[in-house]
Amino acid sequence: MFYHDNELQYEVEVEEPDPQFAKMLQEAIGGVEGEMRVALQYMFQAFGQPKERQEYRNLLMETAAEELGHIEMLATAVSKNLQDAPEEMRREARENDAVIDAMMSGGQPRQALSAGLHAMPVDANGNAFSGNFIVASGNLAADMYANIMAESTGRLLATRLYEMTDDPGMKDMLAYLIARDTMHQNQWHAALEELGETLPVPASFDQEKENQDFNYEFMSTFREERENPHERWTEGVSIDGKGEFSFGTQPGGGNPQLEKAIEQMHNEASQAGGSMGDSSIDDTSTNE
Repeated sequence: MFYHDNELQYEVEVEEPDPQFAKMLQEAIGGVEGEMRVALQYMFQAFGQPKERQEYRNLLMETAAEELGHIEMLATAVSKNLQDAPEEMRREARENDAVIDAMMSGGQPRQALSAGLHAMPVDANGNAFSGNFIVASGNLAADMYANIMAESTGRLLATRLYEMTDDPGMKDMLAYLIARDTMHQNQWHAALEELGETLPVPASFDQEKENQDFNYEFMSTFREERENPHERWTEGVSIDGKGEFSFGTQPGGGNPQLEKAIEQMHNEASQAGGSMGDSSIDDTSTNE
C-alpha cells in the first residue's frame, strides 16, 4: 500500500534555468546510477523478505519510498530548467561555448516532442530505464552489498552534478541528495553489521565443498611469473577470518578439445565441412 502527499520531500528552486543541465539531471533519474534504480531495487528486495525479517522489509520499503520522492524532486528540477529557460540564454550558451553548442545540438528532442518539456524515465543520453539495473537476489547480505555499491555510485553522480552547476538552488537540492546518500550507505553497512558473519556470500553454503586450494589465493594473471607483491590481499588472515591469503598463478586446464555441434546447427563454414589444413589465402599455387 502506498500513500501520496502533494508536497516535495525537499524544496527545488532553479534561479538560472539551464536546459543542458536538465539533460544531465536525467542521468540521476533514469540512469544506472539513478533514483529509479535504487527505488525499485529496494522495493523488490523488500517484497522478498520473509515474515521473520519484518524489520528489514520496513527498512527497505521506507527507503524505497524516500527514493520515489527523490525522483519527484529531480523531475521537478528538469521541468524548471527546461520550461523557464529563455531562448536568449540557449542562444548565448551556444555562441559562447562550442562544446555546449555541440551537446545542445545533440540534445533530447523527445523531451519536447514526447514529454512537453518535462522529465522522462531515461538517462542523460535518452536511453530508456532498464529493469536489468535492479539487483534483488533473495539473499539479504548480497543485496546489502549491492545497495552499498548503488548508493556509492549514486552519490558519486550527485557530486559530479553538483560541480557542474553554479545555480544556488540546484546546488542546495543536490547537497540534500548527497547527504541522503551518505546516510543510505551507512544504513546498509549497519544492516550488514546486524546480520553478523555474512562472508563469503552466501554464508549458508558449506565451505568444505569448495576447492580448498584456491578459496583464499590471489591469482596472478600476468604472463610472466612474478613474486608475491606482499599486499593486504596476498598474505595474512582473510577478511572473513576463515583462511589465509596467499599468492599464486592460474593452475591451467589444458586445451578445451570441443566436439562438433550437431549437424542441425549448420556451423560448417563450407559445403564440404572439412579442414583447411595448411592452406593459406596467400597460397597462389594452382593445380594443372
